[in-house]
Amino acid sequence: MTEGPAAIEIGLNAAIVAVADRSPRLLVVSDRSNPLEALPFGPFDPSRHRTMEVSLRTTVTNQTALHMGYIEQLYTFGDQGRHRMPGESGLHVVSVGYLALTRMDPSRRDSLHAAGVHWRDWYGYLPWEDWRHGRPAILDQVILPALSEWADEAPVEDTDTMRPSRRSRLKLAFGLDDFPFDEERVLERYELLYEAGLIEEAVLDERVATRRVTVPLGTPMRFDHRRIAATALARLRGKIKYRPVVFELMPPEFTLTELQSTVEAISGRHLHKQNFRRLVEGAELVEPTGGTQAATGGRPAALFRFRRQILEERPAPGLKVGGR
Repeated sequence: MTEGPAAIEIGLNAAIVAVADRSPRLLVVSDRSNPLEALPFGPFDPSRHRTMEVSLRTTVTNQTALHMGYIEQLYTFGDQGRHRMPGESGLHVVSVGYLALTRMDPSRRDSLHAAGVHWRDWYGYLPWEDWRHGRPAILDQVILPALSEWADEAPVEDTDTMRPSRRSRLKLAFGLDDFPFDEERVLERYELLYEAGLIEEAVLDERVATRRVTVPLGTPMRFDHRRIAATALARLRGKIKYRPVVFELMPPEFTLTELQSTVEAISGRHLHKQNFRRLVEGAELVEPTGGTQAATGGRPAALFRFRRQILEERPAPGLKVGGR
């Protein structure tokens, strides 16, 4: 007698992003049943909702009282063990991840916190991705030495397959030797840290008994939600180069300095002020409102808004910030 197909539950997860105080923020939820925070998530029930997106929007609103604006599907996550809990049994959970962009409402921070909903610094989960103040020290002090040691331990049989070697993957993901550092390879860097047993999720999933390093590498998340967060950051870093999605994170009126700090927050890199302004002007993505904003210790700054006509004039309007 053959066994039937495995029972599967479809879960929906949202990496909801905003920018505040010049830092990218990720919305997470917490409860007393688990010490780890998680992305907003819930099961897809086709008997109640026509589409997965409608179901996700309902779930997020119920969990956070937040109504999402821009949203797009990221990827389907279904690896065995990805949803491990003590004494796990029953359905295997396959999650569909989404990226959502919104603007923070400072007046609601206290009420969200009381409900177990928090805006966290995105780089608290992925600290090696924040290059705004230079190369992160944790790379050369902890991550790269441990990954190099792991790469040297590769079994001989691994070199006989079509899969790139551990050393090649390390060079490509982290921009070593003659390879440039690519800010969009966020997920590849996270996957290497997981596979090498450097982060807590590898222990929680029982892939390794203990972590290879004693220094914490960012804040762990429930299930594989940090992997989903890494996927979302990679997608957003690529997206801002060919679509004007960054304006989903901006207020209706803003200064060019505020726009630059938002792009820097997402890209994780410092941008030269004059080069950025030339890039914005050349892309024709903004237009002056005629108003100004008072500046501390200087002259008032001009206010701009997103020039929506660009969507009818150009197929791929974005801010093509260069690589490192």
